[in-house]
Amino acid sequence: MHKVIKVVVFLFAFCAIKSFSQNKQVLYGFAELPQTLLLNPGAETNFKYHVGVPLLSGFSGEFGSTGFVIRDVFDADNRPINDKISDVLNKLDVRDYMKFNSQIEILSGGFRLDDNTYFSFGFYEEIDGIAYFPKDPLTLITEGNSAYLNRSFNLSQILYKVDAFGVLHFGASRKINEKLTIGGRFKIYSSAFNVQSSNNSGTFRTEQGSDNIYRHYLDNIDINLQTSGLVENDEIIKDPGTYLGNTFLGANSGLGLDFGFTYHASPQLEFTGSIIDLGFINHKKNIKNSTAKGSYVFEGIEFEYDPNNPTNYWAELDEDFKEKLPMGDNEDSYISWRPTKINASLKYSYGERRSKYCYDNTYKDFYTDALGVQLYTVFRPLNPQLALTGFYEKAFSEKFRAKLTYTIDDYSFYNLGAGISAQIGKINFYGMVDNIVEFSDIASANNISLQLGINVIF
Repeated sequence: MHKVIKVVVFLFAFCAIKSFSQNKQVLYGFAELPQTLLLNPGAETNFKYHVGVPLLSGFSGEFGSTGFVIRDVFDADNRPINDKISDVLNKLDVRDYMKFNSQIEILSGGFRLDDNTYFSFGFYEEIDGIAYFPKDPLTLITEGNSAYLNRSFNLSQILYKVDAFGVLHFGASRKINEKLTIGGRFKIYSSAFNVQSSNNSGTFRTEQGSDNIYRHYLDNIDINLQTSGLVENDEIIKDPGTYLGNTFLGANSGLGLDFGFTYHASPQLEFTGSIIDLGFINHKKNIKNSTAKGSYVFEGIEFEYDPNNPTNYWAELDEDFKEKLPMGDNEDSYISWRPTKINASLKYSYGERRSKYCYDNTYKDFYTDALGVQLYTVFRPLNPQLALTGFYEKAFSEKFRAKLTYTIDDYSFYNLGAGISAQIGKINFYGMVDNIVEFSDIASANNISLQLGINVIF
């Protein structure tokens, strides 16, 4: 069990450091980029086919935390780091969390079947994780229990989930009429590894003792730490190639669906919406689950000392503990659910009316300016996380567009973002940043964002 906990901590720290941040609200519905189909399979397209440059067509990442920033702990002042950590813990709430996500497209493409139907497909790899700050357990570990007599430390606050997986997908969008376009996407998930723990319960409490100074209570403990893909034959898998190989049609696999639509109430007023990652992964290979269940009261144990047969106090204590609070490992399969996301937007286009060349050698009208609002929701273990974005789009030409966003979310009330899309010949370049205000001092930012890619569009 201790080995599993160490692996969990290492993987979370590694992924958090390696992942840079992005906010896909900037990309959603922007400039008819092929990548917008991953956020809304019912988005409109205006090209015959597209091919993403392998490994370069789509890179994104996300890292954010609520309740504290990096500078709170590592600021270059004269205070001891223990004092800084204590200050951070004191202001954290049980709903504060750290999350990260990084995604890279390995292959992507699409083609038009007819005037009304466009198919898209590809394969991407993703790392996604969230951990809520277990305030009670962290306080107990860092400060001990002597200053917190008679206080119950809640172990149900241990709540985290980290996934690394590949996604093979195929989608289709269909223009029903001049007003409505709908779409869907089918996904096959293949997990490289998963670590998660939820629905835990139990408390730890210390009181003044009668036989000894303190009496410790572990009440109604029910802890379950689940992992898949990390351990084989009781050994941690160390080969990176094994993890990468498992992301493509591996044994720990699952299915998912996306749905979306675009509706024009008028030539200038557009509604869109989508549901993304409605799916699951069934973990059944290389499983290592660790459990602890029961109650335990400890105030020391009595034993008689015999110099001819010394009693091992710690062994006796360990035996008593295991008897009353059984801990064990199992290889039971389990299911993890993907964090489902919902997008909805309203956009009003205005300004100069222009025409652009379409896939069928005709011209389509568009407006140079647009204002809108978008709502984004992702369902996480404890509660949904929301983001409300206002945006402005500007088409400088048919080939060059820009977008500005202002987002209110868990991290900030003044998140400014920007994105550009430019096409030179058949080559499309796009790049996006978010939370621009904090770029000058990343250590003080709760969230920073970057996204970029290159496509060939015909």
